[in-house]
Amino acid sequence: MKHTVLLMGTPNVGKSVIFNYLTGLNVRVANYTGTTVDYARGMINLNGRIVDLIDVPGTYSLCATCEAEEVAVEMVCGRRKPDCDYTSSSCCAPPARSARHSAPLEKETKSTEPVKPVPSEENKPSLIVYVLDAGNFEGGLYLLLQLLELDVPLIVALNRGDLARKKGYLIDVGTLSSTLNVPIIPTIAITGEGLKELENEIFNTLDHGPAGKEKINPNLTATWDNVENLSGQVLRRVDPTGNPGKEAWDRRLTSPWPGLPLALLILAVVFGGVVGIGMGFRQFILLPLFRELIIPPLVSFVSQVVPAGLIQNIFIGEYGFLVKGLEWPFTLVLPYVLSFYTMLSLLEDSGYLPRLAILLDGLFNRIGLPGSGVIPLMLGYGCGIPAIMATRALGSHKQRLIVTVLVCLAIPCISQTGAFISLLAARSVPVMLSVFLFGLLVMIAAGIILNRYLKGEQPDLLTEIPDLLMPRFGVALKKLWLRIKLYITDGALPMIGAVALAAVLYESGLMAAWGRAISPLVTGWLQLPEEAAAPLALGILRRELTVLPLLDMDLNTVQLFTGAVVGLFYVPCIAIVATVAREFKLSAAIFILLLTTFLAFLVGGIVSRIGFLIF
Repeated sequence: MKHTVLLMGTPNVGKSVIFNYLTGLNVRVANYTGTTVDYARGMINLNGRIVDLIDVPGTYSLCATCEAEEVAVEMVCGRRKPDCDYTSSSCCAPPARSARHSAPLEKETKSTEPVKPVPSEENKPSLIVYVLDAGNFEGGLYLLLQLLELDVPLIVALNRGDLARKKGYLIDVGTLSSTLNVPIIPTIAITGEGLKELENEIFNTLDHGPAGKEKINPNLTATWDNVENLSGQVLRRVDPTGNPGKEAWDRRLTSPWPGLPLALLILAVVFGGVVGIGMGFRQFILLPLFRELIIPPLVSFVSQVVPAGLIQNIFIGEYGFLVKGLEWPFTLVLPYVLSFYTMLSLLEDSGYLPRLAILLDGLFNRIGLPGSGVIPLMLGYGCGIPAIMATRALGSHKQRLIVTVLVCLAIPCISQTGAFISLLAARSVPVMLSVFLFGLLVMIAAGIILNRYLKGEQPDLLTEIPDLLMPRFGVALKKLWLRIKLYITDGALPMIGAVALAAVLYESGLMAAWGRAISPLVTGWLQLPEEAAAPLALGILRRELTVLPLLDMDLNTVQLFTGAVVGLFYVPCIAIVATVAREFKLSAAIFILLLTTFLAFLVGGIVSRIGFLIF
């Protein structure tokens, strides 16, 4: 019999770290049937027993208020959520806190009792592993009480006990376990403490059932009064062991002074790290590896085996996919993928991003967004697809659409960023920086216009603030490895395919015909050479291919800047267009295609004329 184990918890409690430990690298990400919600699934080998482990989307209760929470409920119950008499002011938002215990307040209810979810026998999970954050104990206790009312075996991983001690309290694990009648395993996931014991408890429970455990106390139902009463029984105040200056740093990072200068400094360091690490890795490792050890033998082999002509040129010619198809994704883009996600992992693990969201909330309100909109925008510099999907956490359709348009319009993905850096950094660092600054200015202007003309709500910012932590090298390394694997499958391989198609178009003469057709626009309006028309056809397949072919053209600085600007605003790649159509409507995807194409040529021509006039 195959067992299914659900890993559950409220958002930001360390579930992913525990999931990665239990599954190793045997992980896949899937789209939940009938939704746009992604979740992670992995296999565990427990002494020869294969267990299916699912990392359930974070939720605050079984009364779902958004699509991600509905998926969580369906995974537990085997069906969509029942009617519920609780309401929420924001999708997937944390419940409000009381002044006395920092616990969730009881929400307003109707006159009827809430309908409790009941798992269907057909889809009932074998076990639920609930990750309870000791550092925010009361915040996750309500969902735990809800889960205990279900007829499903349950284990509690009491995570982040070190943070609870730093905040000045301990949790009486024995009293909590006996009161709830469930096994409780204290863990510190980020250091690996307790995870082996958790794995053993999962194995024992699946093998022998929840040994000796009785049903939950019928009086301990999921109410906010019970949450506060139980907290009072098991929380023990002690002297805090943490850094007394932590609260002062929180105030500094979220106040305009010195928060804004510190934010500029931090982001400058991040950008410098992306460029510096990426350029070093490219120059000293990847370029010598591919140009001296990998590509020459391939070219020699093809030259000997394949007769000169069309087929050989497709392999090793001007756009040969065994040359450009390896060089572009692995020597021009991969180093910046590596450096960007290294820096992003450090920002994520430190807990700085939610503080940046609070700091920028007032500024982002000017373009109709909450400060938390900075997170999907930053993700867009990695890839537009997860950035667009991350907009689900925003409070309204209007805010989601604004962020999506900005991501598609003026935020280069990491592949495109790598192309810009490769194209411009060696020639002129100021020109390279000006491309990103120009994109930022256009993004602000577009946000102001969209906020003015799009109709919809503008909810206030509602977000949880995790503790400031020192990033862990091992955790960052695992995240980096998973993201590099994702880039290879979703970025590098499609790029190789696009280059192969480009080789066929080039060698067959179709690309030259396209170039001649739009030559008046390219040479007359953009003032670029005729061969620069070819990348505009490739950019529809992969956005960075609008820029990469310019590397081999003899362009002056103004033409380089013009080409980069056109590439920045040019149409999103096919995958992003499909994501927009799926998340919104086909009409939204068509609107973005037309908008980006129009602005790319309009702004590119204006920049070209101003540049040649000045220089």
